[in-house]
Amino acid sequence: QVQLVESGGGLVQPGGSLRLSCRHPRMITSTFTMYDMRWYRQAPGKQRELVASISSGRSTVYADSVKGRFTISKDNSRKATYLQMNSLEPEDTAVYYCNMVSPKRSDEYWGQGIQVTVSS
Repeated sequence: QVQLVESGGGLVQPGGSLRLSCRHPRMITSTFTMYDMRWYRQAPGKQRELVASISSGRSTVYADSVKGRFTISKDNSRKATYLQMNSLEPEDTAVYYCNMVSPKRSDEYWGQGIQVTVSS
């Protein structure tokens, strides 16, 4: 069963913006707080790549291809992570997946994947 719910994808023109949302509605807030959050994407014919991550301490890491354009955030009160995507390019077209990992790496959850298409 998919336990992370993603939303916010769709079709956007080059230069536009989208904000992806990923939520775990059933996890206890105190537990969610300790997890690291990640966004991956996979385009047709390409390997899955890590787009951005944010630790429980709010440290962030971005792929070079999205640095300066994408921003990852985490809202523990809403048990959610967000990916704000600005200045979108056709190369950003992919299925985006949310992922969360427990501190000991013993538990991992994935979203269902959501399509982002950047085209004129």
